[in-house]
Amino acid sequence: MIIKVCGMREAGNIRNVETTGTDWMGFIFYAPSSRFVSSVPEYLPTKVKRVGVFVNSPMDYILQQARLMQLELIQLHGEESPELCTQLRKEGFKVIKAFSLKTEDDIRNTDIYNSCCDYFLFDTPCTGYGGSGKKFDWQLLEHYKGNVPFLLSGGLSPDSLEELSRFHHPRWAGIDLNSGFETSPAVKDAEAIRTFIKKFKSLAL
Repeated sequence: MIIKVCGMREAGNIRNVETTGTDWMGFIFYAPSSRFVSSVPEYLPTKVKRVGVFVNSPMDYILQQARLMQLELIQLHGEESPELCTQLRKEGFKVIKAFSLKTEDDIRNTDIYNSCCDYFLFDTPCTGYGGSGKKFDWQLLEHYKGNVPFLLSGGLSPDSLEELSRFHHPRWAGIDLNSGFETSPAVKDAEAIRTFIKKFKSLAL
């Protein structure tokens, strides 16, 4: 299982979270977000994969930030086209496309992205873009029959372990942690993450 910690920004916090056992670390390049990365942090992780999170950004901005941050994966949270996803893959990036799920119909929105994305991320609908900190109805994913592996997001917290232990899907590839582990926007409780990851990896999933 892939474990991604998203919404990182502060150098010291990045350094601490890097040691918790996470696999990926996400950096948000969307100005309205309280976790927006406006400049390159003084420390960037070297032991985990770096993910850049974008919302309806032009290709040149994505590539600029990717070079500055040495990103390996690009996560798209807006209405980006399959063509943009394909273009990013040609540039050498793994592509994650995020979808907010409220009804079974929302899952059909993934269909046109099946051939151009490496991962999907399923999240909770909210006003605007970004996480709501709330969990969506995971039972909706019974209707997801696609081949693209997905990360589960939306309201995951230290109290989510029991629910995660009961969740099963053949394409479930990982989890995305963010606001449920924060002490303030973009500042994560590294020890809470470390404890959670240790327990999560012990689950029989």
